[in-house]
Amino acid sequence: MDLVLKLLHGGAGSLAAYLAAHVLLCLLPAFFIAGAMAALIPKASITRWLGRSTPAHVSYPAAAAAGSLLAVCSCTIVPLFAGIYRKGAGIGPAITFLFFAPAGNIMALAYTGSILGPEFAAARVLFCLLFGIGIGLLMALLFWKDDASHDAQTDNLFAEQASVGPAATRLLLSLVAVLIAGTLKLWPLTETFASLRLPLPWAADWQATLFGWVPFDAAKGEEGVSLQGSVLIALLLLIAATAWKGLENIIEGPNRWTWITLGLAATTLLVAALRLTPVAGGLEVGLTGRVIAVAAALWACWHFARQLDADDRQAWLWESWRFVKQIFLLLVVGVFIVGMVRQLIKPEWIESLAGSNTLQANAVAVFFGVFMYFPTLVEVPVARMFLDLGMHPGPLLAYLMADPELSLQSMLMVAAVIGRQKTAAYVGLVALFSICAGLLYGAWVDGLGWLPLSLALGLFIAVLAAGLAWLRQRQRRAAAA
Repeated sequence: MDLVLKLLHGGAGSLAAYLAAHVLLCLLPAFFIAGAMAALIPKASITRWLGRSTPAHVSYPAAAAAGSLLAVCSCTIVPLFAGIYRKGAGIGPAITFLFFAPAGNIMALAYTGSILGPEFAAARVLFCLLFGIGIGLLMALLFWKDDASHDAQTDNLFAEQASVGPAATRLLLSLVAVLIAGTLKLWPLTETFASLRLPLPWAADWQATLFGWVPFDAAKGEEGVSLQGSVLIALLLLIAATAWKGLENIIEGPNRWTWITLGLAATTLLVAALRLTPVAGGLEVGLTGRVIAVAAALWACWHFARQLDADDRQAWLWESWRFVKQIFLLLVVGVFIVGMVRQLIKPEWIESLAGSNTLQANAVAVFFGVFMYFPTLVEVPVARMFLDLGMHPGPLLAYLMADPELSLQSMLMVAAVIGRQKTAAYVGLVALFSICAGLLYGAWVDGLGWLPLSLALGLFIAVLAAGLAWLRQRQRRAAAA
């Protein structure tokens, strides 16, 4: 019974910490962006760069370049992946985008370089780029029949306009601005320009109670639930309660619940951008640059949304709500399960098993990335901790390759978008390529020269190219038959 209670407590604590810290300023805008892409961007605009008929030398670098600009976690990238896939992106470029964005974005690489060193960052970006494109190509060839069928079904329901109108373009840019303003950890967004102390003597006691309910260890990447986080969870529950009445039948037109839902969403983003700090005898509210930036971006969203036709505006909201229903529940379930499993896995086990650059050590590191998911950028200081405790740099790179891609909640969400068969293939390829990346980098750290390393990498690429050629030939034979 004690074990069961410990597991349930771990799952609930993990879910509460996740909802309080990550869903709002990144995932919430991501759902609205995905909805806008699905409803307002015509298929031709996506397929021009990422379609299955676009030359590979254009579509795959374009997918990686798009992913490199988004400093978001794997859970946030899934709605965006779903948006471009539904609008006609080929499975290959879409998978490259899904793989590269969490692990190879500019912020993650810069932070990796500052904490683990420039050589580690260079290895991460090199392997993310090569293997992200390789995994995308393999997925495109393995599922070319499904891809062709999907290509014929991507234009339906709302998105039939021939081009992106100016209001839709500006709305999309404004939504991206909300995402960027809420996620970048740069001055002046992180600066507190003014503060106000509210006479709320219960604030400090409530914070202590929350830390008692959800204890945390910052050294292990555990975040706990702050007072501000508890307020955000309450707002999120209110959004969930009102969205069913305000968005479920939005195609028939908005109602008062629609405006309440949107108002709560905007309020939640603004509260998340504030800095709320319990102090002796009260609560200090800090006005950060992030609040100003998010408020300006939200105003722009409101302004340009009003310029859309009513049908387009309703289509956007419906598609956003559809993505929430499709993905969010799986995210919640996945985070809860991960929180329970983390109670059983001790980091010391991983350190002892991954102290050398062996196949087993790299496989263990990849498996560790599935159940010990940390949000974007948090996994880097956690990796530093494991490195200091004796984990070999090879398995450590394998972990950093797999952790942003193979978290349990991400796999559940991806399966909801592309199906279990494609997800199983994707997971297997990511695990295989991550292990290979760890073995190659670990061998270089252990003293393997540039020439043997280049030959090993070249052999790997040659085997991959041969496999791709065989699959392409098989595809042509099947098409001819």
